[in-house]
Amino acid sequence: MTPAPEPSYDDVRHRAGSAASQTHGALALDARPLVWGAPGSPPDERKLRHLGQALAEVLTGRRPPETLAGRLTDRAYRDLVRAGRMIAASRPPFAGRPHVTEPREGALEMCVVVHCGERDHVLAARLERRGHQWLCTDFETA
Repeated sequence: MTPAPEPSYDDVRHRAGSAASQTHGALALDARPLVWGAPGSPPDERKLRHLGQALAEVLTGRRPPETLAGRLTDRAYRDLVRAGRMIAASRPPFAGRPHVTEPREGALEMCVVVHCGERDHVLAARLERRGHQWLCTDFETA
């Protein structure tokens, strides 16, 4: 059952359940927050790819959205829950290498190609630094 979205407090993040819920799906997510060191530190491409892969798995219905609750702002999490299965996939999704831009200090935008059968899709996400942690604030797919 999909959890009901909570009120919009973007500075407060949902907490995923047990550590076991963090490993549901094809990709086990590190339970620790997305942290890349001091401001100005370059993003870790592997962590960005894992986030893109996990988002793709949620959007294809192969992973429950609550496994990503600690990686998204409340608004983005509600959007993910509402989105449900947006990508039709005949096989498990595979997120390619992320292409990253930094439009301003403390904000990243990434785009990955999601291979999932007959038709590839593009997944774009925006992340913003909150202290030392990066949170996904928005996403879209086509």
